[in-house]
Amino acid sequence: MNYFAFKEKMFDLACFNTDQVYAWQPGFDRNNLHRWTSKGILIRLKQGLYTFPEYKEKPDFALYFANRIYKPSYISLHTALSFFGIIPEAVMQITSVSPLKTAFFSNEFAQYSYKTIKNGLMFGYQNSTFAVDRVMQMATPEKALLDLLYLYPEYDTANQMEGLRLDEDFLHNDLNLNLINEYLLRFNNKALSRRLRILFKTYDL
Repeated sequence: MNYFAFKEKMFDLACFNTDQVYAWQPGFDRNNLHRWTSKGILIRLKQGLYTFPEYKEKPDFALYFANRIYKPSYISLHTALSFFGIIPEAVMQITSVSPLKTAFFSNEFAQYSYKTIKNGLMFGYQNSTFAVDRVMQMATPEKALLDLLYLYPEYDTANQMEGLRLDEDFLHNDLNLNLINEYLLRFNNKALSRRLRILFKTYDL
């Protein structure tokens, strides 16, 4: 198999799995993938999932791949809060939630962490469009905040809430309190309700 013919066929997919390769070329030699990866002209995102090194230079594709490395999932927690400018730090991992078991992947793009959440809590995310025609699933700010308080029970004091250094302008001007309370009802979790009250009191919401 000629690499350039392969790349011409697969490049616009951004990432692709081996099933897609075999659907195109049933007799494809899998050793090509190992050889091209070793040469650095192909990048392995996880077992059976690949992309091209050119995508390292394109904004937001590291986030885009998060949804595809582990399905179903959506970006949330610290990554979503950082994306919206609600926390000041640039996060080292791309954090997502999924109804599947907790998982972690590392590749040339990023470290990807997936926290387990109940099937019934897989809501509150939206399709964010970038690069004209690409879509990634990311929590709304309100859901990212609730996911964080739900999955990290250590955020249960005013000091811990202050340590998050949440952007107070966003909290007072842009956070949708009606939506966050609507989401809270769907969690139906007393501990989460208590943590949210502490957060509201800490930031005078």
